Amino acid sequence: MRMTSSTIRTRWSPKRDTATLQHRRAAKAAAAVAAGALALSLSACGSSDDGSSGSTGDTDDTANNVTLPKLDGTSLEVAAVWSGTEQANFKKVLQEFEKRTGAKVTFVPAQDPIINFIGSKVAGGQPPDIAMLPQPGAIKQAVDKGWAKPLGSEAVKELGENYSQGWQDIGKVSGKPYGVYYKAANKSLIWYNNQVFENAGASEPETWPDLLNTAQTVFDSGVTPFSVGGAEGWTLTDWFENVYLSQAGPEKYDQLAKHEIKWTDPSVKDALTTLAQVWGKPDWIAGGANGALQTDFPASVTQVFTGGDQPKAAMVAAGDFAQVNIPSSMKIGTDAKVFPFPAVGDQGPVVSGGDAAVILQDSKGSQALATWLASPDAASIQAKLGGYLSPNKNVPNSDYPNAVQQKIAKALIDAGDDFRFDMSDQAPQAFGGTPGKGEWKILQDFLKNPKDIAGTQSKLEAEAAAAYGN
Repeated sequence: MRMTSSTIRTRWSPKRDTATLQHRRAAKAAAAVAAGALALSLSACGSSDDGSSGSTGDTDDTANNVTLPKLDGTSLEVAAVWSGTEQANFKKVLQEFEKRTGAKVTFVPAQDPIINFIGSKVAGGQPPDIAMLPQPGAIKQAVDKGWAKPLGSEAVKELGENYSQGWQDIGKVSGKPYGVYYKAANKSLIWYNNQVFENAGASEPETWPDLLNTAQTVFDSGVTPFSVGGAEGWTLTDWFENVYLSQAGPEKYDQLAKHEIKWTDPSVKDALTTLAQVWGKPDWIAGGANGALQTDFPASVTQVFTGGDQPKAAMVAAGDFAQVNIPSSMKIGTDAKVFPFPAVGDQGPVVSGGDAAVILQDSKGSQALATWLASPDAASIQAKLGGYLSPNKNVPNSDYPNAVQQKIAKALIDAGDDFRFDMSDQAPQAFGGTPGKGEWKILQDFLKNPKDIAGTQSKLEAEAAAAYGN
C-alpha cells in the first residue's frame, strides 16, 4: 500500500536561530514550521480521550460549507491505490457526497503505479471518473496523454478559498488547474514504542549520531531498534530523501531531483554512506534485510506496537498516516510516541506527501465530486477518523482526533507556500515510482548490500539518465 509520495520539504531546528541558516528560502520555511509546532516535540502531546487514533466518523454533524448539485441517477467511479483503513475512511467521505447529491460513487482499488493502471482503463474505454494521483509527474503525464480534464469553475473556487497558492499551483499543468490535493502527510517522523524506550533508558534523538546512540541503547536492552517496510520501495526513498535533504541541503536536493547533477555526485555517496550506518547492521533491523524486504508498510508499523515489552522492533520511520496501523490499545502520545527525523546536517528535514483528485471523465457529476473533495467539509470527515492530514487550511484543527496530529496538521498549514515535492515524485515514473524498477528496486538492493555504495550510485545514474533522457 503506497501511502503518499509527493513531498513537502522545509528545514527547521528548535535549537538554532533561523538567521544562521545557510539558505534564505530554507530559513523562511523553518520559521513557518517552527511557528506551527515544535511538531515536533510531539511526544509530549496527549491522546484522544479513548486512546484511539480516530473517531466514529459520524457524518451527521458535518459542516455544510459547499454547494453541490442534485445528481440523482448519476454513477461515478473513483480510483486510488489506498487499501485497508485508509480506503475505508475515504469511503465515508464518498458516502457523505452520495447523501448530499443522490449520486452513487464506487471506489475502484488501483495498483501501483496508478498511472499504468489508468492507462489500461483508458485503453479499454472505461477510465474512472476521478483518479487520486500521488505524483505531480503523474498529473502531467495524464494531461500530456489527453486523459485528464481541467477543473471547472466551482472546484477552482473551492481551491481559491481553501488552499494556499502553492498547493493550488502544484495541481496545475501549463497554468491550468487539474488537481485537487485532497490528502497530505508529514513523512519526516519516527514513531516509537514508549515502553521499550523506558525499559532501555533510551531518549528521543535530535541528531543522526544521537539516533545511532539511541538504537544501540535499545539493542543492548534486547529489542531490535528498527522496523523497515522494505517490501515497498517508496519507504526506502523516504529514508534516502530525509537523509539527503538534511545532509546535502535543499539546493543540491533540487538539482538531483531535476537530474541537473548525477547520482554519482559525492553528495549521494555521503547520503548512502550515512544510510549504511543503519542498513548495514542487520541486527538493527527486524528480520534483517531479507525480513525487511518481505515486510510491507502496514506490518512495519504494527510490529513496533504489538508484542508487549518485546515487540519485533522499537522504532519505524513513517509518516503521520502510520497512526491507522497502530493498534487502538496503544494510546497515541502515551504508548505510541513520535519524534522528528533527526538532523543529519545543520537542519532536520520535514517531508510531506500528497494525493490529488484528477478528473478523467468530464461531467457534471465528476466536477461536483472534485468540488466536494476541495471543500473543508469533505476533509473534516476524514480528519476526524485519524491517520490523515489535509492541506485545506479551513479544516478546523480541532477536527484532528488527538493532540499529536493536531500539532502535525498545524505545522503543515503554517508552512504556507514554503514547500517542495519529494525527489522520487518529481522524477519520471519509470525511475521514481515503479515497483521493482528504478530507484525503488535499486534501494531495495542497497538494503541487501549496503557496502556497494559505488555500484548503487552507478545503477541509480544509469536508470535516471535513461528515464530523464539526459
